[in-house]
Amino acid sequence: MSSHTRNNNKGTLSLLALAISAFGIGTTEFVPVGLLSTISEDLNISITLAGLLISGYAMGVAFGAPILTALTNKMSRKTLLMALMVIFIIGNSIAAISTSFGLLLAARIITAFSHGVFFSIGSTIAADLVPEDKRASAIAFMFTGLTVATVTGVPLGTFIGQLFGWRATFGGVALLGVVGIIASAILIPKNIKPAPPAKFSDQLKILGNGPLLLAFAITALGYGGTFVAFTYLTPILQDISGFSPKVVSIILLVYGVAVAIGNSIGGKAADKNPLKALLWMFIAQAIILVILSFTAPFKVAGVITIFLMGMFAFMNVPGLQVLVVRLAERYVPAAVNVASALNIAAFNLGIAIGAFVGGMIVDSIGLIHTPWIGGVMVVGAILLTRWSMSIEKKSIQA
Repeated sequence: MSSHTRNNNKGTLSLLALAISAFGIGTTEFVPVGLLSTISEDLNISITLAGLLISGYAMGVAFGAPILTALTNKMSRKTLLMALMVIFIIGNSIAAISTSFGLLLAARIITAFSHGVFFSIGSTIAADLVPEDKRASAIAFMFTGLTVATVTGVPLGTFIGQLFGWRATFGGVALLGVVGIIASAILIPKNIKPAPPAKFSDQLKILGNGPLLLAFAITALGYGGTFVAFTYLTPILQDISGFSPKVVSIILLVYGVAVAIGNSIGGKAADKNPLKALLWMFIAQAIILVILSFTAPFKVAGVITIFLMGMFAFMNVPGLQVLVVRLAERYVPAAVNVASALNIAAFNLGIAIGAFVGGMIVDSIGLIHTPWIGGVMVVGAILLTRWSMSIEKKSIQA
């Protein structure tokens, strides 16, 4: 076996370990979507308040990711990944024994601290394990763990929650963390090249860089728009479409399959020209979200639209991440890890804004209006992507 083949095999196994941990983290982030009704009934709180379990988690990621990435910049990347999975296990274990909404929310925020740093460090490790032209595909492979979580982890967690109670779901997710930490220990090499040390001044340069700030805004609006509706997908399916809770678990599985297809297409499409690929993805997503407001009351049409929503919801993730990594390498090469973390923060800021806006809509004008308002949010990302493309064109001409 040639050394090139051996290196390829090692790289694939390392990506697999990252994907396994991403599966656990993805499951814990999104599993409350399927359990909102169960948790709100058990803890005697409103659906909108239960929605804070998603937006609160997202805010924990948004604020925790850049700060913790900067603080842990000098740590060995493998050691850091292992430590993050320990935090993940502790957070989910606390959630599994929570008796009040306050403790459950605190447990979610603790878990969130591991999430942002994991994906920012994981993205840069994935990008380093493969040749330059395969970076978006490698990041997409790592994020496959996140998409498989949406395919199997979320519906399975919902099913377990309906059978044994929502606490059992969080206990199961903690066990996923144990599998993730073992996989990282065995499969990720010790000799991953260290991240270049980022000075505080370099990190400030990111916050003063127009193209990077624009990319973060595109991430927040383009990714977050879907969550205006997705956060409340279970109530939409039960109260508007008229499905039973058991059928909702199956529809979440179908949604997850769509996410996996979209992520795979998105990685390949974004390898060559991320901005161009992102533009058409956002246009399609905005149209689908608007259509969902009209098809949700009809079972067959609603499920077809939700499948398409799932396909485009995560298709943009590899492109958004590789766009930020490329811009950071061009403008602030010493702070690529921090830029990657800020983009993970932007993803989660988008989720938090989407979930919060969705909650306001549910309380004021009703569930049915969440999809089209999410579509309006994605239109904002379309306009910003066009702006970013014009900046890119000018920089090439210069």
